[in-house]
Amino acid sequence: MITRDHGGALVNPGMGWTMHYYSNQVANYGSKLVPSDTLDDFPGLSTVYLRVPWAFLEPQRGRFNWALLDTPAQRWIARGRRVAMRITCSENWIAYATPEWVRQAGAAGVPYEFGKGPQPDGRSWDPVFDDPVFLAELDRFLAALARRYDGNPNVEFVDIGSFGLWGEGHTHMSSRQDRIDIQKKHVDLHVRHFRQTQLCISDDFAGHDRPGRDFPITDYALSQGVTLRDDSILVQPAPRCWFHAEMAEKFWPKMPVIIEHEHYAASKRRNAWDGRLLERSVEDYHASFMSIHGWPRELLEENRDTIERINRRLGYRLQPTRVDWPGRVEIGRPFAVKWTWANKGVAPCYGGGWPCLTLKDDRDGIVAVLVDESRNVGDLQVGPPGAAPAAEWTSEFTAGHIAPVTNPGRCHVYVSVGARDGTPILALPLGDEDGRRRYRLGSIDLAAGEASA
Repeated sequence: MITRDHGGALVNPGMGWTMHYYSNQVANYGSKLVPSDTLDDFPGLSTVYLRVPWAFLEPQRGRFNWALLDTPAQRWIARGRRVAMRITCSENWIAYATPEWVRQAGAAGVPYEFGKGPQPDGRSWDPVFDDPVFLAELDRFLAALARRYDGNPNVEFVDIGSFGLWGEGHTHMSSRQDRIDIQKKHVDLHVRHFRQTQLCISDDFAGHDRPGRDFPITDYALSQGVTLRDDSILVQPAPRCWFHAEMAEKFWPKMPVIIEHEHYAASKRRNAWDGRLLERSVEDYHASFMSIHGWPRELLEENRDTIERINRRLGYRLQPTRVDWPGRVEIGRPFAVKWTWANKGVAPCYGGGWPCLTLKDDRDGIVAVLVDESRNVGDLQVGPPGAAPAAEWTSEFTAGHIAPVTNPGRCHVYVSVGARDGTPILALPLGDEDGRRRYRLGSIDLAAGEASA
């Protein structure tokens, strides 16, 4: 049987659109959403992204405002979505992104004026990013953050956001402290505390507009299991619409790459916005995540076709393009299933999964769960649009082996991908779903045989 891709968006672990509920300033961009609005109408939205200054989470030493994160997070978690976050220590729009009490505790700092660098009367304050007092307090804060969120199955990724302006890993427009030895300290602090949840580092740690593949700091991050995010998509018009697709080539075969387009309104103002270029950035970076960095429904209304096209490529898109099985099998006797699978997305399915056939009766009762543990869909290769490499193999299954409750009759055949025990996890681009991520392909007749007698 040949299957057809329904062409719609998929919401799956490890991929999708990330909605900036907080984008440094808490007014951007979730403030217009009522508490019950989780943007279910935005196709492919999988993650709510929370980027806030440290000062907002720990306004007094040891007294934490976790509700700032947990309130929007729980709205999306209740809808089966996930969370990502960045906690920053430097912002140009407020004096103290690092809590002022850290300075009062003795941490050295640098007043600066945005775009001009250090100024004695600068309106913003950066810590000296390797100051011992600052690092000790940051270490304690990250330990508290990790106790709550590291290994939490609802958290997709955490940015290393404690160094540089807006947490992007650069200080050329602020306090001018760009040194790799300092950057490594901040990578090491996060790696020490976040041992389970995926960490990511901004490409700007290597230089905000320095093209290239190999940089000491991003190579170091890669060696520590930290993945890449690029915050520079469509900040400037072509041909300077992004700089580090080459760098992403080292990351995406192993870990999900995150890309973030410029604030939507600002990108349009600079005549940098181009839907086709946004699509191309997904291809060039083999991106698993793309941001919604603006008022979400404005972005959707003005770019619906672009978003729909991106959804057919963003992350992974697993499809059994052909499945063949016999029309009649004997209970308790092996039968063969021939598969052809493809990953039509731009990125691997890093979490993997195992294909499964489930046989159901007319009452939706599960008659047999048949998992092929010899093939992990995470091994499927990716290719250009319309040219995903096909993987073909044959599985051997037995329905009703030593199971006297398996009765002869017609069963419906469903395909799914998930855990080794047959629990479905991943959405597939197929129709006729049973509501539990199993997809009906056809039917099969179970006949009594010697093995079932």
